[in-house]
Amino acid sequence: MFFKVREGSTAALIQLCLGYFIFYVITGVTVKYFLCTGAGFPAMKGMEFLVYSTAGGVGISLLVVMILKWYRFESLRYVNFIGLKIPHEFLYIIPSGFFTAIVVPTTTLMYSFDGISVMMAMVLMRGSVIIIGRVVDEIQIRQGILKKKVYAEENTAVLIAMAVVGMELLLPSESHGSSPFSSVPVMVIFISYILAYFFRIYIMNYYKNTRPKGEQGSNKGFFAIEQITATTFIVLAAVIAIVLFRTGVISIPQIRIMDSAITSPVKGLWIWAVLAGVAYGIVSFFSVFIFMFKGRTATFAGLVNRVTSLIAGTTATLLFAVFFKGKYPAISDWVSLGMIFLAVYFMTKSEKKRARELAAEKEI
Repeated sequence: MFFKVREGSTAALIQLCLGYFIFYVITGVTVKYFLCTGAGFPAMKGMEFLVYSTAGGVGISLLVVMILKWYRFESLRYVNFIGLKIPHEFLYIIPSGFFTAIVVPTTTLMYSFDGISVMMAMVLMRGSVIIIGRVVDEIQIRQGILKKKVYAEENTAVLIAMAVVGMELLLPSESHGSSPFSSVPVMVIFISYILAYFFRIYIMNYYKNTRPKGEQGSNKGFFAIEQITATTFIVLAAVIAIVLFRTGVISIPQIRIMDSAITSPVKGLWIWAVLAGVAYGIVSFFSVFIFMFKGRTATFAGLVNRVTSLIAGTTATLLFAVFFKGKYPAISDWVSLGMIFLAVYFMTKSEKKRARELAAEKEI
């Protein structure tokens, strides 16, 4: 499906967006399918689906990085850490893996609360990442880490995207469900998601913007170490939570469901939920490589990432309505999609300017 293109080129960016779109649509449809409570649907509990989909997602990520040996990270500078000689980049890539370990489960948990629709959860998470990208750029420009300026077209696209998010949140719609701001557990999960994503995007852009010429590290190496670390933290957290639950130290219902999902898998369904998680795992490859795309600002990369997911989310809703008799996108959703395409127009103008700038500086 993909052909060889020059690193950092617009064609390479389009390829990443295409892959991200395809697998995000699959993810969107499968999440709706497994969590739908209508007749003929699995009606899985959110925590059950989280266990199985997370297993599939981190499983495919680890499989790829191990088979392709992306974990062989090369660096020009090594440091001693608890008696080990490691690339100095690990000092911040490993923390990024920790924050990824928070992002992965909180993403699915946002979809799982009763009364909060998948559409509403998606809007909240997309909007937060768009804002985070712009904030990270502003911080790193002031720190002297980011040497590029954010184009006016990028700022315009951010404003349009945020208007879309605001419209989705404020306009009444049957597909949105209850307000997430009225639920303490939802807001705790959402705030954890925002903070983890902020630090993760900051670290990814720090890595990208501080690479000196001649440095051997790669985005694939970053992804590999981050995913290995994230998987380790996720497994440790799950084991500790289950041990505390079984010993009676904690009695959280979600932990009981998680324990049951592992020890007594849902017959005939768990393997399909794991496979659904594989699609989400593949999305993570495209997502990270878009966020870290060569020569682009966090504002632009975050917009590309989230705008692609907004279009994919609407597509998933439409496909679910056609093939599984779900609800069709509301009129406000179609208006939002039209506004998103307007944002794409400004992003395209920005990309053309950035490509010329990078070519003049011989970065691509």
